[in-house]
Amino acid sequence: MHAFSCVEDYRQAARRRLTKLAFDYLEGGAEDGEALRRNRDAFGQWGFAPRVMTDISATSSETNFWGRSAAAPMVVGPTGLNGLFWPRADELLARAAADAGLPFVLSTASTSLLEDVRAAVPDGELWLQLYVQQDRRIAESMMRRAREAGFRTLMLTVDTPVHGKRDHDTRNGFKLPLRFTPRLVADCMRHPHWSWQMLVGGAPQLRNIAQSVGERADLARHAAMLSRQMDLSLGWHDLAWVRKHWPGEVLVKGILTVDDARQAQAHGADGIIVSNHGGRQLGSTLAPVEALPMIVDAVGASGSGGPAISVFMDGGVRRGADVAKAVALGAKGVLLGRAPLYGVAARGAQGVDGVLALLLNELRTTMQLLGCANVGTLTAERLARLPSLHENRSGGAIQANPL
Repeated sequence: MHAFSCVEDYRQAARRRLTKLAFDYLEGGAEDGEALRRNRDAFGQWGFAPRVMTDISATSSETNFWGRSAAAPMVVGPTGLNGLFWPRADELLARAAADAGLPFVLSTASTSLLEDVRAAVPDGELWLQLYVQQDRRIAESMMRRAREAGFRTLMLTVDTPVHGKRDHDTRNGFKLPLRFTPRLVADCMRHPHWSWQMLVGGAPQLRNIAQSVGERADLARHAAMLSRQMDLSLGWHDLAWVRKHWPGEVLVKGILTVDDARQAQAHGADGIIVSNHGGRQLGSTLAPVEALPMIVDAVGASGSGGPAISVFMDGGVRRGADVAKAVALGAKGVLLGRAPLYGVAARGAQGVDGVLALLLNELRTTMQLLGCANVGTLTAERLARLPSLHENRSGGAIQANPL
């Protein structure tokens, strides 16, 4: 088995192994994919301004989240229906994160029970991502179970009151449970490894929702609950309701504006995630890394309308250099979404281990080349905003504009 040199290699391997329906579910964005593309391309707006002749003999990417150490400012973020890519994928992702020294966030839409994930990583740093449905007893049960299982941080996702329009799912006839049309059967025949695993392991189920609803697994019913029965009345005052059921840190995920960041701060959130849901909700938005600096300026320091809160971001992270840019722009950490999924979809546990090792190594190499011996020295002074390749040329060289 040959070595992969970058996350893109794992992406290509995942594309080869998965059926088109499964890969498009992993990869696709909303509508024409504009937000999805922008998430990735936006990192190219900034270039590095390295310093040389600095002591990098003891470079460390270590950081901490609320006093708990992490090997890097990275978190393996929440993604749903992961059993579509590999059996027991949530447990594999959690194990890889723990082995790498990173937190793992389990999605409400996970295909493994949160109790099984905890059993897989008895000492791992686990967070829970929460969707709130019309019947709030489901969310309350989820929070109770997560507390009892030793999850430390709650991530309340607020940007999915309804599902975004995903053209790829419509074209592929993607519905849960999967319906074996002639086209899907032919696709399965072209991908025998994936098909065999699905046959032996059975179709993925939304087990956490089933457990909290108190029903046996029923993919069609519980997928419908996620897509059509979200609580459309959820408001900022409901953070107080969350606090009644969750004693640990509470993060609000899905922030793209300064006003919403200030609302989260004013209502007592410990942190926010600047996110457009991986470009899967609105077809056209700012990329999170574009919105990040102004949001950090608004809520990332004390005296900004309340106590400083932690600002994370996700969307488009494919290189350790992307992590370095996000941190330099003020992020406490980044959430990894698709990148670990490419790993698990390509090679299972070995693939996730490989992706996380790549990103950690790339981050440390980037820090050394920047002259940054620790995460605290990854600041805005290490970046310059780049103009378009078609403008501001002088003597054939692009002139960078300082931040």
